[in-house]
Amino acid sequence: MSDLIPVRRALISVSDKAGLADFAAALHKEFQVELISTGGTAKFLRDLNLPVTDVSAVTNFPEMMDGRLKTLHPNIHGGLLAVRDNPSHQSAMNQHNIQPIDLLCVNLYPFAKTIEKPNVTLEEAIENIDIGGPAMIRSAAKNNRFVLVVTSPTHYEKVLGDLRQHNGSSCGKHRLKQAQRAFAHTAEYDGLIAKYLAKTLTPQADAAPSADPPRSGWPEGPPLLLDLHLHKHQDLRYGENPHQKAALYLDKKPLEASVAYAKQLHGKELSYINLLDADGALSAVKEFSDPAVCIVKHTTPCGCAIAADLPTAFTRAFAGDPLAAFGGIVALNRPIDLPTAQAITSIDKLLEVIVAPGYDQPALDLLRERWKNVRLLDIGPLGAPDPAELHLHKIVGGYLIQQRDLTGLNESDWKIASIRPPTEKELADLRFAWLICKHVKSNAIVLAKDQMLIGAGAGQMDRPTAARLAIAKAADRAPGSVAASDAFFPFPDAPELLFNAGVTAIIHPGGSLKDKATFDLADARSAAVVITNQRHFKH
Repeated sequence: MSDLIPVRRALISVSDKAGLADFAAALHKEFQVELISTGGTAKFLRDLNLPVTDVSAVTNFPEMMDGRLKTLHPNIHGGLLAVRDNPSHQSAMNQHNIQPIDLLCVNLYPFAKTIEKPNVTLEEAIENIDIGGPAMIRSAAKNNRFVLVVTSPTHYEKVLGDLRQHNGSSCGKHRLKQAQRAFAHTAEYDGLIAKYLAKTLTPQADAAPSADPPRSGWPEGPPLLLDLHLHKHQDLRYGENPHQKAALYLDKKPLEASVAYAKQLHGKELSYINLLDADGALSAVKEFSDPAVCIVKHTTPCGCAIAADLPTAFTRAFAGDPLAAFGGIVALNRPIDLPTAQAITSIDKLLEVIVAPGYDQPALDLLRERWKNVRLLDIGPLGAPDPAELHLHKIVGGYLIQQRDLTGLNESDWKIASIRPPTEKELADLRFAWLICKHVKSNAIVLAKDQMLIGAGAGQMDRPTAARLAIAKAADRAPGSVAASDAFFPFPDAPELLFNAGVTAIIHPGGSLKDKATFDLADARSAAVVITNQRHFKH
């Protein structure tokens, strides 16, 4: 038996009219398909001089209750659900004069756009929950052996291509593919509604439900159910290695700038690692209100600096580790102007990606001219950190999910544990070092001087090795620098290495049974030690 099903009747009911004129005209004029429609869609088609049968004429029942009730009827769902080669189904259709519907074209009430409106009420959001649309989509998708369902204007050309290839019939493989897309569409739609209603139940939202109640990132603890509905945005060049395929999938657009939603202005296709490193570099520069630049390699900052202006910040960030900066990913927290672009293009090292909240046209022209393949990403305004964004890590068979580490300095919790307090200069560098240490893989130790990263020991299994690596990177710049450690020192061996290299102040969480040995060592060297109750492990 052939899996080709002739398309003779189509029911069209869409909120998004994009592409509908050409699609409906092709159905009618090329394939003589009878068009059935509802409300605004029927008017739209009539204005195109296309013949349309109203749903009310099919159901013999008027639309009512402000449009809430129009397609929930046996004459509609029977036409979608009937198994055409089942004699009892055929008998029921004949007995009740139910005509088959071969193609369903539906997209749903714009719930997402509704709840994004400022000051939208809960009642308005509820009214934009589609009932008949999802019901019809599910009926058609379930019966994909006989019915072709299309839920997005982006699929119209594929549908017409299928019909043209098969002389007005749809093929089974295409119907099954569209059915899968349809169920994914309704699942995403229901998930969005569930998330919105969950937000209205938070204590902050009880007083005045709005389109986007305060996004607090699990105010009542991790939920029992967490739905992930993601759209593939683009295929990537490859994954962590060239033999691994990869793609970027998008969640709801966050309130803050994101490389996932960046506009690529120039350069080659992005890879998995490009985006991973770009996200890390951007997260680091978001920490600072002063002009800041961060260069990342293999997800870890190798250069970072803040300064009075962006060109100086870039020059000093690059000078932090010029060797590691080769092939690096650069993020800046200010739009790139021509002087900054000139500073960037003055270096003799290749950069893979540049991320910034905007580019002046002369700067963009210069960067494009200097590098043919460098990816230039425009992330738009930085915005404030979005606490509703969660951190996910995939493990085999599940996900590890946690709140993001959005804790900043919290200097009110800092305690001076040494006899000598840090100087103002040391204190400024300690602030900088502590924020950068947050973005370096654990075990992490960073050295900073003049608010510039001069050495990082990252991803080590023990703290002394991390200290040695940071000291080696800093080389002759280590004397007079400060150090930050993302966890306490279980023994005074790593602090001794740092003090021997010329480090004059250290910040770390404290809490070790051997803390006093570190404090005594610092006092003997006239060094300063600051204890904070935060830890910034990063894996």
